[in-house]
Amino acid sequence: MNTVGTDGTPSLSLGRVTIADVAREAGVSVPTVSKVVNGRYGVAPTTFKRVMEVVAALGYETSLVAASLRRQQTNVIGILVAEFESFSVELLKGISSAATGTGYELLAYSALAPGGVSPGWERRSLSRLAGTLIDGAIIVTPTVLIPTTSIPVVAIDPHTGQAGPSAIDSDNVDAARVATRYLIELGHRRIAHIRGRSDLTSAQLRETGYRESLEEAGIAFDPALVRDGGYQAALTAEAARELLTRQDRPTAVFAANDMSALGVLAVAHELGLRVPQDLSVIGFDDVPEAARSTPQLTTMAQPLHELGAQALRMLVDLLGGNEVPQQVLLPAELVVRESTGPVPLGS
Repeated sequence: MNTVGTDGTPSLSLGRVTIADVAREAGVSVPTVSKVVNGRYGVAPTTFKRVMEVVAALGYETSLVAASLRRQQTNVIGILVAEFESFSVELLKGISSAATGTGYELLAYSALAPGGVSPGWERRSLSRLAGTLIDGAIIVTPTVLIPTTSIPVVAIDPHTGQAGPSAIDSDNVDAARVATRYLIELGHRRIAHIRGRSDLTSAQLRETGYRESLEEAGIAFDPALVRDGGYQAALTAEAARELLTRQDRPTAVFAANDMSALGVLAVAHELGLRVPQDLSVIGFDDVPEAARSTPQLTTMAQPLHELGAQALRMLVDLLGGNEVPQQVLLPAELVVRESTGPVPLGS
């Protein structure tokens, strides 16, 4: 039912605006509205103008699925994530910024299911969205090798490393070297590492960089100082407690991501250890929580916004029929804050 707005113009009651509503407000037939919104010929300029004014005033939108089936194009890019957490949200900010002016809209889609994320979520998501809702996809941390799809795909931080679609990631090995080398330069020699997820290539590469820096400094690798954190709060807390209650506990911990490092800070506080006077802690990512922690977390800052922005640009190039590199690696930067300091005297 129509009502009259405060400015005296007709308005519709709450509900989805239909093509019949537009036709009624514009005083034309439904086929005429269909011609206008689908860009077909046979409509007088004055009628076209009137219909488009009503479309704008009522907020009418054609069915995206129906339109895409007709045009075989939606002008929508999908961003597929396992879940919305600090890492993926920061990437989304970069993707959104880079999308401005490209003519593409964004659809952020989470595959989080009851009980958690299951391997292969990205394949199921692509089968639902590809072709009818999105023209291309950016997949954040895919769990499996993405097969050839009907739409272009760019992966960020893929589990499988260089295999699969075009991918963009941080230079994880070099960043882990820098993090570990910084702790060594502060005088630390008993440096522990809390690993990330064992199935994730980037986490494996961070352990590689940790080991390489120890070797370069002539420090023997001690497997007793490495624990699995799996990017899970409970597992990280258990790993940190095991390390920090050892008789020969480490004087520094390099965690594979910031959330794990923040977990180490919490356990250290529970045990009465001062950071950085008794223990230095360094993370990886530079999510917003790192700068808000007490003490503020030293970390290797991934260029999360730029990772997202460059992934968007790569995908737009692919959609335009252009070639893009198979893999792009961006450098991470050491951000020194309050959680690291010189090795304690007598250690």
